[in-house]
Amino acid sequence: MIDSPPPDTASAVTLPTPQNSRKSFLLLLSIAISVIGISVTLPSVWRLYNENNGVNSAYRYRFEKVSSGSVTQTLNREIKFYQERISYHPNDGLDRAALAKVYLKMARATGDVNWYLLAEQTAKVSLTNLPFHNHSAILALARVAEAKHDFTNSISLAEKVLKEKPNNEDALSLLVTSNLAIGKVDLAAKAAEQLVKQIPTIGSLSLRALVNQAQGKDEATIEDFQQALGTEEPGESGSSAWVRTMFGRFYFKRGNYQLAAQLYRESLQISPRYPQALVNLAELETRLGHYREAEKYYSQVFVSPAYPNIFDHIAFHGLYRVKALQGDTAGAKEAWQKAEVLLRQHLDVNSFGHRRELARLLLETGESKYTAEALSLMEAEVKVRRDAETLDTFAWALTSANRWAEAQQVMTEALRWGIRDTGMFYRAGNIAVKLGNQQQAEAYFQLAHSPLPL
Repeated sequence: MIDSPPPDTASAVTLPTPQNSRKSFLLLLSIAISVIGISVTLPSVWRLYNENNGVNSAYRYRFEKVSSGSVTQTLNREIKFYQERISYHPNDGLDRAALAKVYLKMARATGDVNWYLLAEQTAKVSLTNLPFHNHSAILALARVAEAKHDFTNSISLAEKVLKEKPNNEDALSLLVTSNLAIGKVDLAAKAAEQLVKQIPTIGSLSLRALVNQAQGKDEATIEDFQQALGTEEPGESGSSAWVRTMFGRFYFKRGNYQLAAQLYRESLQISPRYPQALVNLAELETRLGHYREAEKYYSQVFVSPAYPNIFDHIAFHGLYRVKALQGDTAGAKEAWQKAEVLLRQHLDVNSFGHRRELARLLLETGESKYTAEALSLMEAEVKVRRDAETLDTFAWALTSANRWAEAQQVMTEALRWGIRDTGMFYRAGNIAVKLGNQQQAEAYFQLAHSPLPL
């Protein structure tokens, strides 16, 4: 699924060691997985920049912004509505399928994985009560499978729905995000093209943007994100915040911190305390050396110790990096340990494991005692997920184990679709240097330094 990605250049920074995630379709995209009009040239985008409020007018949200807590309040009312209906008709399948979808929305809004488990249980009962043509329940199970990184099952369930409803938008969107996760970018592109042709919305266009990004088609990525924001409508605040966060992430990875910050902050204007925007903005502030601001944004991710969410470990990992960069060894150790505890709690096969994230946390210490575990984690992860970022982390683990030739093979696979990522180019270049291929290394380093379209 389109998770919140961890920092992409962690391995390039030496840090002190800890010792030393139509409306239903659009809402499904709100976490996971603009220029008004059809298209506009890139120079036009810069002309639209508004110096008065610091927000590019093409990226500004044009509708009424939601108040803090209003999304979850609305979802709680929906949950109560369907629960009451089910109490009167306990053998009904459709109401349970609808309730499962609301639980999924709540999972995305809060980051609390318990809502995924409720959605899974409810969808299963729905299918027991209504085993035929119950597409909503099947797709709810597919979304839960994707959240658990069971991408093969997610694709299988989506394809089951598509056999009966070939143009089902939710099923096609699952084919995009799950195929991206397992590295089958060509199949993701095919599904994304079908989606855009039949329904060019903020959801479908932004998914195609992610596919274009995975293929290194930066200009097409920008155009799709711009068109996606140009099609947004009132009542789609979750999707609007998510798209701006993904677009901001695209600019961040290309060094355009100004536009990245504008998009992240606009996401937070739309949806206050939106965790995916908070962690991305905190990472940007860290990159700029604004450590106090970074800590402020990370601290807003934590809702309550009694209600941990899937972004908590990202925030603790970020705080570890911030404390380490400030020379606060004790603070870094405390944050690292909190991130480690949360990540290890999620490693059970029946929960929502984050093997890649734990491996990155371990590798970032630079301590050889963690190398074997990090490598083991990534050897397991690449069996279910083979997107570029996962393969890059696997290559990192292999280099830590001095398995350079294997790391080179993995990096070749990571870059095979054409993705343009400075951190990955540097890693590939360093591997080439270690293997004595200076000409190849220089080519990678040149790509890392080449200006990218902004």
